[in-house]
Amino acid sequence: MASARACAAAATPTRATAASSPRCCAASPTTSMPESAVDAGVEMSSRAEIAREALHEFAPASQVGALVSEETDDDGVTTLTFAATMLGYPGWHWTVSVVQLEGDEPTVLEAELLPGDGALLAPDWVPWSVRLEEYKAAQAAEAAERAAAGEPDEDADDADDDDFGGESEDDDADDEGDDAEDDEDSDDDGFGDADEHGEDFGDDVYDGLDPESAVEHAESDDAESDGAAR
Repeated sequence: MASARACAAAATPTRATAASSPRCCAASPTTSMPESAVDAGVEMSSRAEIAREALHEFAPASQVGALVSEETDDDGVTTLTFAATMLGYPGWHWTVSVVQLEGDEPTVLEAELLPGDGALLAPDWVPWSVRLEEYKAAQAAEAAERAAAGEPDEDADDADDDDFGGESEDDDADDEGDDAEDDEDSDDDGFGDADEHGEDFGDDVYDGLDPESAVEHAESDDAESDGAAR
């Protein structure tokens, strides 16, 4: 009886169950990207954003252009270069250094504005003492060239002139004569030096610096006038 049932079960067909298909999120060998490549892309995007935010802390967004380059050295430091869009800074660019340790967020090491090839640069600063020596050397060389060519020395001609426009001694004498004439004209200005008694002594005693002598002189004049009246 038992053997008959076993034979019947073996003879009855059974429904085959299909194997379960892979999950939709599983990586396909033909369409999926390696996990390391995906992580690297995320890291690069994050570094660029952090670098741009670091620049915006001291530079307006209008002065920071597009990302130009991104390089990572052997130490794991990534250098991101952005175009500089400021007026007057042709050939310059923003440079930001970013590092990311394992398990940490990217960190900005430094951010600066650097000149590139063909950038407009200010000349090197030269101390005044050095510039003065160069000026003296140039003057000496020029004087030597004039002497070799037989040209007159302009510095020697300048030495003959004084600090007041190079006036000669004759001009100084004429000036002194003009001053003397001006003094005479001032004495003949129509007012004279006569005092209040109508006497002209060449200079008014009241113009002196000693008031006591002026008083004594006035009293003497009064006494003489009284005696003459008597």
